[in-house]
Amino acid sequence: MSSSIALEDLIQIGIVALIEAAGSFEDRGVAFAAYASIRMRGAMIDELRKVSRMSRAGMANRRKLSAVRATIEKEKCAKASDADMIEALGVDASAYFAMIESASASGLDSLDELYSDQDAAFADPSPTAHDLSELAEEKRALTRALSHLDEREALVLQLFFVEELNLQEIGETLGVGAARVCQIKKAALAKSRAMLETRTKGEGPLFQDNR
Repeated sequence: MSSSIALEDLIQIGIVALIEAAGSFEDRGVAFAAYASIRMRGAMIDELRKVSRMSRAGMANRRKLSAVRATIEKEKCAKASDADMIEALGVDASAYFAMIESASASGLDSLDELYSDQDAAFADPSPTAHDLSELAEEKRALTRALSHLDEREALVLQLFFVEELNLQEIGETLGVGAARVCQIKKAALAKSRAMLETRTKGEGPLFQDNR
């Protein structure tokens, strides 16, 4: 529920609740273990809710959005768009974006407490000469790898990654089904990765298919 409270602190809260339960317990036919368990659990949940940066409704929306997105992407073999999510949820655009906003954790922190010279978040984002040289070499390597693909494989990657068409749209362009497009895309990526991995001598592929 929250990463802003350490497990040890949560345990201490439970211990305090246990001590309080021992002091207030009255034998009315309920075992002390059951009574203390309820008090400890309640105290810890109250503390988690107090420090949480998201409401219970927001947490529920996050779980729902995640489940719907996973279902869509499994069926389509592609990243779920906002339009896909809106249709699957059966809500209008304003309600959908309100769900996303509620599912986003928010809070205020002191900049003085957060700042660190070693924190990448505060580093200069400008690329160095080394970064630019490495990026240029990676682009050349990627271009060489893609040049070894056959025409259809190269076209599928072009339409998917550059033109940002989904599998169904690519299938309509090529006159094949979305499942076939998915197979071609995976085969093309496998070939490209194999060539890139060979070039980098086991350092791993230079790009990932996160869609």
